[in-house]
Amino acid sequence: MKKSLQLQAEMAAEFGACVFDVTLDCEDGAPVGGEREHAALVAEMAAGAAPGARVAVRVHPVDHPAFEDDVRTIVGRAGARLAHVMVPKVESAADIEHAARAVDAAGAPTLGLHALIESPAAVHRSFEIAAHERIQSLSFGLMDFVSAHGGAIPADGMGVEGQFRHPLVLRAKMEIASACHAHGKVPSHCVVTEFKNHDAFREAARRAARELGYTRMWSIHPDQIRLVLAAMAPDARDIEAAAAIVLAAARADWAPISHAGKLEDRASYRFHWQVLERAHQTGRPLPSEVRPWFDEVPA
Repeated sequence: MKKSLQLQAEMAAEFGACVFDVTLDCEDGAPVGGEREHAALVAEMAAGAAPGARVAVRVHPVDHPAFEDDVRTIVGRAGARLAHVMVPKVESAADIEHAARAVDAAGAPTLGLHALIESPAAVHRSFEIAAHERIQSLSFGLMDFVSAHGGAIPADGMGVEGQFRHPLVLRAKMEIASACHAHGKVPSHCVVTEFKNHDAFREAARRAARELGYTRMWSIHPDQIRLVLAAMAPDARDIEAAAAIVLAAARADWAPISHAGKLEDRASYRFHWQVLERAHQTGRPLPSEVRPWFDEVPA
């Protein structure tokens, strides 16, 4: 956890913005029987994070005996420093209501929640979960999702290639992405466990972004972070084109324009503005003419 926070600070200095979140883990990170001590350690680390750091915490599931204590300890002591609380094993919007009440009681009524969707039933209810006002993002939990099928999905459905081939896994990924986009939330792609195979990971991140509509992705190793940023970032030509169109639109007071022989209007202006937002969020350089618009925008 300390190394992750150190890397985040180093990359923030390099890119001029905080380009990834660090999620301190209680669900899988705490030893059995040591949940309370681990929660206290997470609270201490979150409270002591550097200014501008984006630190989150994954607590235990809402039906776990340690959940309430996780939230009371970590949110109660460090809620003002947290970017969000990740809730695993979410099955319904009722679980989000439960988590929101606990977070509110710990003194952070505006703190956002992220949910891990890890079962067939949760995928079925993903639109309902994404619609909850406290939800900011849904993440796909690949390993638990495959395991929940009792062997009906083969083991390679958890692999870097199989997870993009098996119909049930692909359907789940598309449902979660669609639910997020329907409700203005952020879809976050699952981990890739083959962390030493950079080429395979790069291709997985590219497919998650370009084919499935994911705008965030989990990493489990420092070497994966730059590959995620590259996959999620627009390329330089798209950034230049978006800047030119948005600048021309601003000069025209956002009326329709002709640009490079094509009609551009408010629908396409939104798209090109989002290209610039993604470039900023992933640490890509912006043309000097549009950079002032993002000087005060959090990454």
